Amino acid sequence: MLHVDINAVKADMTHIYGRPDPRSYFRELGKVDYKIPDRAKPVFDSLIHHLEDRKNEPVCALDLGCSYGVNAALLKHDLDMDDLYEHWTDPLLDHATPEQVIDADRLFFEELPTASSTTIVGLDSSMPAIDYAKNAGLLDEGLALDLERGPLPEAASDMLQPVDIIISTGCVGYVTETSFSKLMPVVTQGQKPWLANFVLRMFSFEPIAQELATHGYVTEKLDCEPFVQRAFVSHAEQEGVLDKLAAQGLHTKGEENGHLIAEFYLSRPEQDAAVSIGEIIGV
Repeated sequence: MLHVDINAVKADMTHIYGRPDPRSYFRELGKVDYKIPDRAKPVFDSLIHHLEDRKNEPVCALDLGCSYGVNAALLKHDLDMDDLYEHWTDPLLDHATPEQVIDADRLFFEELPTASSTTIVGLDSSMPAIDYAKNAGLLDEGLALDLERGPLPEAASDMLQPVDIIISTGCVGYVTETSFSKLMPVVTQGQKPWLANFVLRMFSFEPIAQELATHGYVTEKLDCEPFVQRAFVSHAEQEGVLDKLAAQGLHTKGEENGHLIAEFYLSRPEQDAAVSIGEIIGV
């Protein structure tokens, strides 16, 4: 399939997802100025507030590819990525054990003012990342699953049925329609959640949109400038990505001279789609 071939041109960063705390993760991502969670935060905030107003109570969000709970940290607290880089690359933490980092982080986040009452469930293939995010208090619940290769356990249903919105900032491409075909029958048993996905331009969202359409969803792409995700790791990665875009007939954007960039897709039940994304998020 196309997504497998395209993933091959990207730098392999899987080694940073298996550590018991986020220090290595943030040291590596800092080298490429990974900032997509910052760009996504105001979009997610607007959608969550819209759903809270409709529901008249706090909502539950499912973060796909949540890693160490980065989106949860930004949504629950008045933080940005620079704050998290400063925190997790602090030299004072260099010689701490993972257990000490988790204990310190639990206190760190508990002492911060809460900016949102959203319940956040995380789903990621990395058990260490999920365990950290739960133990540090960033995720309310967490699921360590690889739905590309395995089933969705029946035990996960109770955790997923209250979900009002599903968010992601970089997992589409590794996560395909295969995962969504397993998620959607469960999360739509009650209310039908919205899906808010930031997707790198070299990945087609169409197969996922088609899968969602079988569940009564319509998908809209936000008509605005794309969102910078991170800098390229190397010239070779940049050339590989640009070649793939050209092969798909996509014109490169100015930002792609130095960065991977993403577009935003919102998928909603057909009856909810009368209001445009732009009206909700103010663009």
